[in-house]
Amino acid sequence: MRNGVLLALLSSFVFSVMNALVKEVSASIPAAEIAFFRGLIGTVVVLALMRGSGVEFSRSGIPMLTLRGVLGGMYMLAYFYTLSKIPLTDASILAQLSPIFVIMLSALFLREKLSRRTLMLIPVLFLGALLLIKPYHYSSYSVYAAVGLLSALFAAGASISIRYLSRTHPAYEIVFYFLASSTMVSIPFVWGRFVIPNAVEGLYLLVIGIVSLLGQLFLTKAFTHENAVVVQVVSYFGLLLNALFGFLFWEEVPDMITIAGGVFIVAGCIGLAKTKRAQ
Repeated sequence: MRNGVLLALLSSFVFSVMNALVKEVSASIPAAEIAFFRGLIGTVVVLALMRGSGVEFSRSGIPMLTLRGVLGGMYMLAYFYTLSKIPLTDASILAQLSPIFVIMLSALFLREKLSRRTLMLIPVLFLGALLLIKPYHYSSYSVYAAVGLLSALFAAGASISIRYLSRTHPAYEIVFYFLASSTMVSIPFVWGRFVIPNAVEGLYLLVIGIVSLLGQLFLTKAFTHENAVVVQVVSYFGLLLNALFGFLFWEEVPDMITIAGGVFIVAGCIGLAKTKRAQ
């Protein structure tokens, strides 16, 4: 097995474990508090890595770095909240919609042209999103799923800013601003609702902070060793793991509408990845 594929599989596994841990601890710890500790722990680790690697902070581009951090923090808040409210599989599928928002935001802010094939795939992705959100039920589930859709939008905005920043700033610095800003963004949502974790919950929070950084590291390395389309396709292995964890630990069984929505979204995202690669 090639290194890039193995690293992509490891990334999917690690992020799936993180999702399961977030869902488990969210039964007693608010989602915003989980995001706060995830950001805080990650910030400390990244600072240590920056010092060990001799990476210094830039004196320019601070507003864009901060914007990237805030967008990433809002994504984390929205995604963790969604994980705490709806089935694990549904939340993870909704998060996969970020590529479509990346393309739309790139066209809007970076003036990138949309190909005919891309325009044909957009309705497929939105159909998948509608099937997952289930607006015809008029239930609280629809609201929570809509927040999951919002998390994909924030993730896309963060991705666009990374593309801009990566030209002039080291990866460690970009990640630092993401984690530090996400910690700050979480504070207003934690204020007055902070729950002191017990020993087990504290261990969960610590592991979440560590494994999420491992997942980012594996994913970044995968893109340097393998074709981006291959990495993107292999990363959908995580959806299967999320479905398995949801079934094993919370007896969650996706209905046929959820499965159909997931198929539309995954197929559409794979098509978009191939289209971008061909350009």
